[in-house]
Amino acid sequence: MDFLNKLDTDTSLSIFCRLNDPSDVVRASAVSRSWRDLVIRYGLSKNLCFKLFHQLTCVDRVNDESSGWSKLLEREHRAFALLAKGCTSSPITSCIADAIVASSTDNFPEECILNTLDERDRIGATPSYWSSSGQHKTSVPETLVYKLKGDLCVVTEFSIHPFQAYFQSGSPIYSSHYVRFRLGHLDNKSQEKNNYVWTYTSQQFAMAQENRLQNFKLAEPVVCIGGYMLIEFLGRVQTQELDGLYYICVSHVKVMGRSLAKSFRLVDANDKSGKVGLKVVSYCDPREMGEEEVGQRPFRQMVRNHLDKLLYFRRR
Repeated sequence: MDFLNKLDTDTSLSIFCRLNDPSDVVRASAVSRSWRDLVIRYGLSKNLCFKLFHQLTCVDRVNDESSGWSKLLEREHRAFALLAKGCTSSPITSCIADAIVASSTDNFPEECILNTLDERDRIGATPSYWSSSGQHKTSVPETLVYKLKGDLCVVTEFSIHPFQAYFQSGSPIYSSHYVRFRLGHLDNKSQEKNNYVWTYTSQQFAMAQENRLQNFKLAEPVVCIGGYMLIEFLGRVQTQELDGLYYICVSHVKVMGRSLAKSFRLVDANDKSGKVGLKVVSYCDPREMGEEEVGQRPFRQMVRNHLDKLLYFRRR
C-alpha cells in the first residue's frame, strides 16, 4: 500500500523534505509513480541542493545536452540530483588548474607565482618560490589569484607553504601573520581584463612562521561558482637583511576539493541578477571521475604554456 495516497500533499512534503542525502531522494523517486511525481513536481532534488550548498541558489535554469529529457521539471530533477551527488560524493583531489596573477613580484620571472604550483621549494640547486616586492610597512597586503579545475568546485581545504630562504643569513621564513581566501568568477561587465567578482570570503586564518605546509580547513565545504580563487596575505612578518624591507614568500599553494568540470559548465551568466545557467555535459557517476577527467590540462601542455610566458617576459 502506498501511504502517500492516505496523506495530503503538505504532510507528504514534510516527510520527504527530511531526507538529507541526495541518494535517498533519488531512491525515493524510484519507489513508485506517485513518489516520483512528488519528488519531481516539487523539485526536491533542487531544494536539497540549495539546502546543502546555499551558493548554488544562483543557478536558475538547466541546459541539458542529452535527448529525451524535454520536460523542464524532469530535466531539473535529473540535473540537480547529479549536482547534489557530485557535490557530496565525487573524489576529493587537488583543484588548482593554473596560476593567474600576483599583486606584486620581486624578481620576475625567477620568483613568479607559477613556482607555487610545484610542491618543491627548490628544483635541483635552484630555489622555487614566489616573492612579493619589498615594503617598508607591515600592513601592505599581497594577493595571489588561481584558476580552479572547472566552473564548479566544492572547496574543502587550503594549504600554504611559506618559503624559508635557506640561502640567506639565519634562513628566515617569509610568512604573513594571517591569510584569507576568496572564491568567485570573472566580471563579465568589466572592460578590463582579469577583473573578478568574489562571492565568498573566508575567515582570517593565523599563519605560523614555520617551514611546512600549513592546512586551513573550512568549517563547511563551499561551492566556488565561476572557478577562480584569491589568496590574501595580511600582515608582513619578516624583513630581508639586505634592504630592511618586509617580504612575503610562498613556495607552494594547494587547494583540495571536488571538481565538477566533467559533468557541468556554467552558461549565460546574468550580471544584473547574479543568476547563471547550468549546462549538463555528462551524466557519468561523479564518484568514478579520475584525476585526468576533472578538467586538468595535460602536464606537458601546461609546462609548455608556462615556459612560453617566461620567454615572452624575458624578451620584453
